Formats: sequence, structure tokens, C-alpha cells
Amino acid sequence: MSAQTEQESFAFQAEVVQILDLMVHSLYSNKEIFLRELISNGSDAIDRLRLELLSQSELPEAEGPLRIRVSYDKDAGTITVADNGIGMSRQEVIEHIGTIAKSGTREFLQALTGDQRQDASLIGQFGVGFYSSFIVADRVTLTTRRSGLTAADGVRWESDGRGAYTLETVEQPDRGTTVVLHLREGEDDLLSGYRLRGIIKKYSDHISLPIVMPPESDGEEEAPVNQASALWARPKNELTEQDYKDFYRHVTGDFTDPLAWVHSKIEGTYEYTLLLFIPSRAPFDLWIPQVGRGIKLHIRRVFVLEDSGQLMPQYLRFVRGVIDSADLPLNVSRELLQGSRVVDNIRSNATKKVLRLLADMAQKEPEKYASFWKEFGAVLKEGLPEDFGNRDEIARLLRFTSTRSASDEPDVSLADYVGRMKEGQQHVYYLLAPGLAAAKASPHLEAFRKKGIEVLLFGEGEGIDNWVVASLREFDGKRLQSVAQGSGDLSELEDEAEAEARQQASAELAGLVGRLKEALGGRAYDVRVSSRLTTSPACIVANEPEIDINLARRLRGSGLPSQPVLEINPRHPLVRRLNREPADPHLAEWAHVLFDQAVLTLGARIEEPAAFVGRLNDLLVSLSGDDQSQ
Repeated sequence: MSAQTEQESFAFQAEVVQILDLMVHSLYSNKEIFLRELISNGSDAIDRLRLELLSQSELPEAEGPLRIRVSYDKDAGTITVADNGIGMSRQEVIEHIGTIAKSGTREFLQALTGDQRQDASLIGQFGVGFYSSFIVADRVTLTTRRSGLTAADGVRWESDGRGAYTLETVEQPDRGTTVVLHLREGEDDLLSGYRLRGIIKKYSDHISLPIVMPPESDGEEEAPVNQASALWARPKNELTEQDYKDFYRHVTGDFTDPLAWVHSKIEGTYEYTLLLFIPSRAPFDLWIPQVGRGIKLHIRRVFVLEDSGQLMPQYLRFVRGVIDSADLPLNVSRELLQGSRVVDNIRSNATKKVLRLLADMAQKEPEKYASFWKEFGAVLKEGLPEDFGNRDEIARLLRFTSTRSASDEPDVSLADYVGRMKEGQQHVYYLLAPGLAAAKASPHLEAFRKKGIEVLLFGEGEGIDNWVVASLREFDGKRLQSVAQGSGDLSELEDEAEAEARQQASAELAGLVGRLKEALGGRAYDVRVSSRLTTSPACIVANEPEIDINLARRLRGSGLPSQPVLEINPRHPLVRRLNREPADPHLAEWAHVLFDQAVLTLGARIEEPAAFVGRLNDLLVSLSGDDQSQ
């Protein structure tokens, strides 16, 4: 009894209509990509079948060898791409073909550049590859049956790419998906075994599944067109740079070339192969929690699962590629991976290989490393608190902007800083601020600039640099010291005259310090004479016991550490004037204005803006000589 039912018609969502129009009219110059995308979809379908059946302890090959078949019919003007993968149910066809709501269509449209070839390579990255069929076809018929369903549950989808499609239930004896492209007029050059084989070898030779085509002449047997072997399992001396780039694009969907890669076979107690890539740009989901990582775990060349954090640490989540183990069981699960000695060994070696690759890039190709840092530097910083065992290696990869930098680009390593420290300098000085502009304008840098002492500027607004200073207390024996914490004592670099002048200033201003502290009441934990200021009248610092990470964290909240200290500049005219007039009736107003100004230059916010403006206006009136209170 036939399972065929009446056809139902559906309309595409608006964004799909845009995609269809784009395929037909804008990307025609690179039309052969349609075959690459359909073969890639078939490969993914077979990978998903393997995953599902292995989890049920069933053999994926029970119904015959897994493969993708490409054929053509000159008389009918059609090209057919068929796979025996997982297939789709009726609902899945509607979700994945009719609406592609989860495929990133909007992001695809936003990413278009106007360059036809570059835009064409975006197709696979955003999951709209199936629609590339309409570059060469004016009608596409898809027949599919999901694994586990009966032959009567087959589904046929058909569309001419003009805004609508039809669905019907059909009898489909075999699982998998078959796509038939009815070619447009003028596309007859594609109806050639030689042409199709050339496209397959060009784009899909690295796919580990056999891609077969009918023999060209009688007496020949059907044979794979591609190498049908895992690229990572082939000897490195047989692979070209282009082979690696093509494979990277296949496994990631990225249209750009990778920055670098490492291909290594580990033998010993455990045997496994690593083929890991550093992308040249950050994926759009880099900062989305719980997103699947970019490492695909294979066991004896069979894809098993995507890494969810066991194979590569969180701070290297941008790494893409393949890990193939000969020691794990095929029915391995995410739970079994936890605590596995094999996985621990793989993770450790894979991490070291990636860090070594980055170190070599930083040393031999600094411009390329600068490009890497711009995309992934903030993520790599997470490794300091996460990976204690590799902390020193990660620290050497960090890059910062400093007071010696010619631009805002982070171009200073900790090794660079230590290598040019002044004689007698014992600390690596840094400043945490809400942003780079705030850091550069900070009054805390004044004395350091005057003495020519370099200061690292930590301006990551999301608190990432807090992790750096909290986790990395020293580098090469030099302790990291905040210029906005504690007393700011530069005695290690002072000469005798400077030390004497500092002590004399503290003695001369002792009375003023006491009066300012009294006037500020509980707002300031302490008031003291500063050795870090040269032009500003005052600044706010964290008290000695206050860990500097709290200061930076509070900059984005109420603004102040729990124990704020007001430091005054003994050489500033305003401070000297206040010291000369101990009976100044406006001393309290001056104290609060100095404190609030220092809060503002810190990048924080004052608690009572109206009170600050009122005090400032009163002081301006008194200075103008028109003070009505006198």
C-alpha cells in the first residue's frame, strides 16, 4: 500500500526568500560550490547517524557501507547527491529546510561584503549551504527518511526557489537523503563525469567518507572519487599547505584561512593524533557559555562527539580541529571522558602543543601574533587562573599596552617590560582602569612618567585583567605592583635629595592632612601626602590592605574601594594655599571638592553630584570676591 499523500504547500520565511534570490542572482560566479555544500551536508548526516547508533550500541554499517553517491542524467538534465546518513523526519524537514531558523541566516545576510567569491564562501559557515543548489537548478527535489522510522515515513520536499515549497509523505525504503537538482538552461557543462569528479577532488577530497560515482564505461566498477581517508591520518610529507587549509574550511565552515596549525601523532603509553588549528578570526559565539567547542573527537577515524570541555581547556576554546584516539572505546560518552587517564593525557599534550605553537608564532611571526592577540587575547588571559600548570607559558604570551607604547595596540610582553626595567627597579608596575583612555589620563601615572618608569595599562572593561593581577603575582622574580594601591612608595628609585624632600613635605603638611581627614569624616579612610603626583592636586588610592582587584571591580559599580585614601600633592598651588591658611572657612568645601574630583579622575562616580556642584559653585563665588557670607 502506497504511503503517498496529497501535496501540501508552504511559504518560506522572509529571510529564506532573500537567500534564494541571492543564490540565483548574486553568487553565480562561483556556481560549483553547490556540490561542495551538498556533499558536506551528506557527510554531516552520516556523522550524526554514527553518533546516534553508537550511543544505542548499534552498528551504523548494518544496512551497508556508509557513503555519498553523486550521479547525473544528461537526458533528464539532473544531478543527484544521495547519502545513507541519518535522514530527516517531516518535522525536521520543515525546521531545517523550510525555515532554517537555527542556521544563522540573519548573520549570513549581515556578513555579506559584495565580493561574490568571498560571499559565496560564507555559505557553509552559516548553514545555508543547501540553498546553493538554486545557483544552478530551477527546481530541487529532496527525498528523505529518518533512521529509525518506517519506509512509509518518507518525505518529499520540492521547490522552484521562488518563495514556496511542497511537502508530501512518500514510500522510502532506505534511510538517508537524496537531493535531485533539475538544472537551469545553460548548465549542461555540469552534466559531465569529468567535470563533477574535478569539483569533488577540488573541494571534498579530504572527506573521510567515500564519495562514489557511476563508472564512465561498461566493465568498470564503482569506486571512490576522493581519497576517502582521514587527512589527519595521512603522513605530513604527503600533505600540502592547501590540503590543511581545505580541511580547516571543511571542519569549521570558516571562509578564511587559519593562522597556524599543528599536526602531531603521539605514540607511547597512549596513541592518538592531533590536528589543531588557530583560526584567524573569532567566531560569533566565542563568549556564549556552554557552546560546543571546536574539537571533534574521533576514535580510530570514526567521529564520536564534539568536545564540551574535556579535551581542551576553556581558555583555548577558540582552537578548532580533530583529535583521533586509538585507545578509547567507540561507545564513549561525555560522562566516561571525565576522569579518564587517556583523556587527561590528550588534554595535557594538546594544550602544550597549542601553547608552543603560539609561542613560536609570537617569536617568529610577531605581526601574525598581533593579529591573533587582537581576536583571542582576552580569552587567553582566562588561562592564568584556570591552568596553574601552564601559567608561566601563558604569562609569556600576554600582551599589554604600556606608557611606552606608540599606539593603543597591546604590543608589550612581560618579558619586554622586565628587559627594559630601570636599574634598581624591583617591581612590574601596572594600572587597572575601566578603559584604556581612563588609564592613560590617570593622575597615578604622573610621578612614574616623570621618572621614565614604564607602567602597564590594564584597561579591559569586563574585569578580565582583574584575573591577571589576581593570578599572576610575579614574573621572572619581579613582583607585580599597582600604582593605585598602597603608599606608592618609589623610594627604591629615589635619590637622596628626593627622599629628603618627600619627608620634609610630609612634616610640613601634617596639620593640613589632619584637618582634611576631619572634614571628610567617614568618606576617606585616610588622607596622606603623595609621592606619585606631579600636576594633579589629589588622587584616590586603595588602602594598603585592600587588594587591588577590589578597586578595579568597584570602578564599574559605586566606584570606590571599601577603604579609599585621599592623597594630596604637596607641590600643587591649591594644596600649598590651603596649608598657608589653616583657618580658611571654606576648608571643608575644599576637602570634599578635592575628594570628589579625585573620584571622577579615577573613573568612578561621586555619591552626591548635586552636593558636589553646590560646593564647587560656593567656592567659585568666594574666589570671585563676591562671597555674601562674609
